[in-house]
Amino acid sequence: MQDAGDCNDRQWGAVMTWDEDLDAIGLLCPLPVLKARKRLMAMAQGAVLLMRADDPAAIIDVPHFCAEAGHTLIAQYSEGAELQFFIRKSDS
Repeated sequence: MQDAGDCNDRQWGAVMTWDEDLDAIGLLCPLPVLKARKRLMAMAQGAVLLMRADDPAAIIDVPHFCAEAGHTLIAQYSEGAELQFFIRKSDS
């Protein structure tokens, strides 16, 4: 786990920062979303979670989870088989 990380936003040239990192590489649906939900529950409102996954279903599941739970999907990237999701915890 890496706290208060940052990385370059490949698309916009900005720096993305996050508060916690979740490695879901090797996990299949529905585990990446379930682990993200559990991690987000323990985080402060407005905090950002960087989740890394390689399950192809995550590209559909994570945005759907964020919309249903009220979290904000700030950005998502794919680099080879790895998917990266930046999720801001909702205020509710």
